[in-house]
Amino acid sequence: MLIGFGHFFRLARAGFILAREGVFKSVDPAILPVPAQFLLRFGNLLAKPGSSAGGAPQALVRAFAQIGPSYVKLGQFLATRPDVVGGEIADALTALQDRMEPFGRKAAVEIIEKAFGKPIDEIFLSFGEPVAAASIAQVHPARVAYAEGERKVAVKVLRPDVERQFRRDLADMYILAHAAERFSAEARRLRVIQVVDTLARSVKLETDFRLEAAAASEFRDNVADDPDIRAPGVDWDRTTREVLTLEWIDGAPLSDIARVAAMSHDLKDLGRKVLQSFLRTAMRDGFFHADMHQGNLFVDRKGRLVAIDFGIMGRLGFKERRFLAEILFGFITRDYKRVAEVHFEAGYVPPIHSVEEFSQALRAIGEPLHTANAQDISMARLLTLLFEVTALFDMRTRTELVLLQKTMVVAEGVARSLDPSLNIWRTSDPVVRSWIEDNLGPKAKLEDAGRAAIEVAKFTTRLPKLLNDAEAAVEMLASAGTKGLRLSEDSLEGLARARRRADRWFMLAVVLAALLAIHWMR
Repeated sequence: MLIGFGHFFRLARAGFILAREGVFKSVDPAILPVPAQFLLRFGNLLAKPGSSAGGAPQALVRAFAQIGPSYVKLGQFLATRPDVVGGEIADALTALQDRMEPFGRKAAVEIIEKAFGKPIDEIFLSFGEPVAAASIAQVHPARVAYAEGERKVAVKVLRPDVERQFRRDLADMYILAHAAERFSAEARRLRVIQVVDTLARSVKLETDFRLEAAAASEFRDNVADDPDIRAPGVDWDRTTREVLTLEWIDGAPLSDIARVAAMSHDLKDLGRKVLQSFLRTAMRDGFFHADMHQGNLFVDRKGRLVAIDFGIMGRLGFKERRFLAEILFGFITRDYKRVAEVHFEAGYVPPIHSVEEFSQALRAIGEPLHTANAQDISMARLLTLLFEVTALFDMRTRTELVLLQKTMVVAEGVARSLDPSLNIWRTSDPVVRSWIEDNLGPKAKLEDAGRAAIEVAKFTTRLPKLLNDAEAAVEMLASAGTKGLRLSEDSLEGLARARRRADRWFMLAVVLAALLAIHWMR
């Protein structure tokens, strides 16, 4: 009962804040059951004056920021799912900032010492006060003695009791999701319970810093030879589930453009680096940073971008990378027929539709982009329109492509903040063209043919054994069909033991049932 009251009061508080900020004002009562219509009208009476400023999307941002860190994390997650909340709300939620009061150096030291089982002085030469704090963790500067000398590091420490808090709030969200799917066909269509499931998995991954360390390490290896971007090194000896130690980044965040400019960096060139680095890691590596806002990108003294915070990453298989590259290249070269064919070849659009009709719909998207000014062209907007059109042709939502599209929105926004006149087509073209030449051109086809020939040769060497095994299996089945299936003595004894165990449990159940019956008859 106490648990029930806890859910009720927390949900009531969240509902009150949402109503006070005017989130429900734009909801159509007609789509709700009658009892919910009454609650909606009552909630709208609680809206404070001026709460309609910015509409429902901005109201939702304000409300989530007030309710607490779990809802901030929910908002950040929903910002990657425009298929669920719509493009306008998703874009607004992108602005949610995950900032919290730090929990203090003393508590951080206790967590570190417990995680490593030794005093803080045996782990770090020095350990400073927190310099940044969010809902899941905070960051401290520290110094470490390595074989090559003393170096400064960044130590990320898990917030105390954060997992219990997220479990509690996720339980509340599950109650709402189940209620929504029970009473709303639209909620069932959007699979709201599955959305909370995905958020729960995301939080679980983000609260284990060993996984973030692995993502940072993989990303660093992938971009090791890139001239435009790098990632901090991981100190695995000082990393546990609750603690992550990384190389300290000596640079300026892209959120502080004035500081970046004061360091004499070329802002236009940085804009190019942001967009091309994102496309290169997505298409070449199939592993991209899915939270590329200004606060997660620094520029070092050499003018190289440095990515941090690898809690949210995206992956693309080869088929998805080919899909992305050919679509972008098709729009760049105005080959809409090829873009349509790629959708059909990938199996994204059912074959009941016409390639020609789909090509015509794609032309309606692409042609206006080629007549627009460079600063008005948006690749993220292109993908948004593309998903809207493909929905008309029964293309099912691909979560990895939706995450890619939202990341592109953010990366493009960062690039445009550095260079408002950035030409998206011209900047993207060399990266996309290079990937196509390396992976889909004549050289790649020869390599694919060579790999296929090797696989055929391997299969040929195994063919005699496969045929012998198949012949033996057929003979065994034929013998079993005419003579019956023969079991070894060990197999028969095993079956007998299993039967005796089942009989004993059955007799025990009968005795218990009889005793209960006698008790109740008294």
